[in-house]
Amino acid sequence: MLRLRPYISKDSETVLSWIKDEETFYKWTAGILGTYPITGEQFNAVSEFMAFTAIEDDEPVGFFTMRRPGNSFDELMFGFVIVDPKHRGLSYGKRMLLLGLKFAKEIYGARRVTLGVFENNEPAYYCYRAAGFREGKSDEVKVYKILGEIWRCRELEYICSDDLKDETKEVYRVMLNSLVTF
Repeated sequence: MLRLRPYISKDSETVLSWIKDEETFYKWTAGILGTYPITGEQFNAVSEFMAFTAIEDDEPVGFFTMRRPGNSFDELMFGFVIVDPKHRGLSYGKRMLLLGLKFAKEIYGARRVTLGVFENNEPAYYCYRAAGFREGKSDEVKVYKILGEIWRCRELEYICSDDLKDETKEVYRVMLNSLVTF
């Protein structure tokens, strides 16, 4: 059974082992974490966000972060989404994101979750679409110069339905805020 648990620093070695080349690294990080290759210590900067490791049978199979782009929990942003290469194409990414969306919606009461994906990363794009993310209303595309090329990054969004009562959301928020801060 696929589960999420909080990221721990010893996961860095495993997660970084999934990055086999420079192009893959930049598709995953856009260079935000530094230049390729990075160390486990550099990678542990993700602890500033709410970082999750997806596990199956206690073995890490995926990773992503969640953060607030603003001051509200109404909108959250996923980032640094990656799945162990030996588990790609087997719905692990989709299932991991669905667990993340459930957490964002039920614990934080998020109404919208976004993520960015490079246009040259079709497998990730289709994984995100399979998990329910859609093209946002904005046509804004971020442009990065990576490896001597221009890479275009699109924002995808997931609009959460609102079937939890506000009282339940508030209880979840209070409980979680006592455990985790952004």
